[in-house]
Amino acid sequence: MQLNFKKIGETGRPLIILHGVFGFLDNWLTIGKTISEQGFVVYLVDQRHHGRSPHEGALDFPTLAEDLKEFLQHQNLTSPILLGHSMGGKTVMEYAVRYPDTFEKLVIVDIGPKQYPIHHTAILKGLNALPVSEIENRQQADDFLGKYEPILAVRQFLLKNLYRKEDGTFDWRFNLAVLTRDMAKVGAPITSEKPVETTTLFMRGEKSDYILDEDWDGILKIFPNAKLDTVANAGHWVQAEQPKVFVEHLLAFLKS
Repeated sequence: MQLNFKKIGETGRPLIILHGVFGFLDNWLTIGKTISEQGFVVYLVDQRHHGRSPHEGALDFPTLAEDLKEFLQHQNLTSPILLGHSMGGKTVMEYAVRYPDTFEKLVIVDIGPKQYPIHHTAILKGLNALPVSEIENRQQADDFLGKYEPILAVRQFLLKNLYRKEDGTFDWRFNLAVLTRDMAKVGAPITSEKPVETTTLFMRGEKSDYILDEDWDGILKIFPNAKLDTVANAGHWVQAEQPKVFVEHLLAFLKS
């Protein structure tokens, strides 16, 4: 699997960033550039079925973790820092469980290892109903999706994936058919018989319900050296809603 990626910076500690479901590497460009200026080489990666990476094969965490392993091997990275948001965070956790002691630190953004119910049902319904090959502009797509998703910021996030093909029609950067089919797998739990001892930061949004206080004991069973950082006035997309605070907190952990 040859994943699409963007490398920012030439010298410094390697930091890999994995986006969440419906996302792609462009979502992290601004933050990646900011972090690279602080002594890091940042690799922004499109996960399978997202962005410009291949839209083929399975969509489950064992597969995504193997993709990450192959990417690190291709880039000759032996002890990187791994950061993942939401689905990307679960990919990082699955990789950490399978390949302990192959990374320096972990950062998991607003997701825990527990089982999650199927999310985004209304969004998927709207995306599948949208006649993407017939629309003439993004405003038409936004008006249509507004029937299914009332939050403008969420629609804007989704519509970043909309691009115009050579024939002038629109299409999605993500593999909508596979996401629709396998969304239940995106909520699958991460389990481990042995704890991952590496220093780990879990970041959550104060307004998000993805990591609850009662989840913490379960997290510590797998990641006993984890600490929790709650970002005020942020929901699930912590890095997008409070980017300045997110970067400050992240750099403090990375440099500690």
